[in-house]
Amino acid sequence: MAPTNNSAISPGFRPGKPLTGKKPAIKALLFDLDDTLWPIVPVIARAEQLLFDWLQQNAPAVSRRYTIESLRQQRMDLVASNPVFKFDLWKLRHAALTIAFNSVGEDAGKVDAAMAVFSEARHAVTPFVDVQPALTRLSQRLPLGTVSNGFADLGKIGLARHFQASIAAHSFGCAKPDPSIFHAACATLGVAPEHTVYVGDDPLLDVAGAQQAGLQAVWINRFDRVLPAGISAQASCTSLHELEAWLEQTAGGG
Repeated sequence: MAPTNNSAISPGFRPGKPLTGKKPAIKALLFDLDDTLWPIVPVIARAEQLLFDWLQQNAPAVSRRYTIESLRQQRMDLVASNPVFKFDLWKLRHAALTIAFNSVGEDAGKVDAAMAVFSEARHAVTPFVDVQPALTRLSQRLPLGTVSNGFADLGKIGLARHFQASIAAHSFGCAKPDPSIFHAACATLGVAPEHTVYVGDDPLLDVAGAQQAGLQAVWINRFDRVLPAGISAQASCTSLHELEAWLEQTAGGG
């Protein structure tokens, strides 16, 4: 159950290093998605396996030449060939599959169907248990938005109603940690960066990236990790319940 006052702050809550000077009032929250609102590693593993099963049935020459691992390596190699692939992961996967199909003489017209299989499985995520109730409460007190480098569709996942703004790198044209993507989300919510808190799991993209863009940052540490040296969030929380506790403490001047 989420804490409702300062005395109920979770023992896992750890305040971070404050911004220089007095901390600006918090007027909006922005969230990362993967590994912040749901675990992503098992989802991607399942999606890639389902895609490979599809390839075995519908494009067997591809499945004979490639493995899940070699397709992954091909995508990594392909990133350097086109700057778009650094922020549009759907295009990266589509391009890599097209190359694989063409290399073995399979009909590349089937790539869209293959991507549909992957995309459906990619959206079969299960939010962490704290996410739905915490977002319901948070959206009643602050405007919420998302900034993501992935291509998850919040409508398909069932979380879109909580957010007034959702910006994805593939549609925006650049990815975190570029300051412009954070600033665009702040502008959409009508809140200045210094009054916005970004909540995410990645130390470089989410914590350092948000802070360099002038936002406050809360690190969501669901997997017992350690922040790299030189990076310090405004707070470190293991759940959105702890985020709520921090917001209560901050609002109370703690």
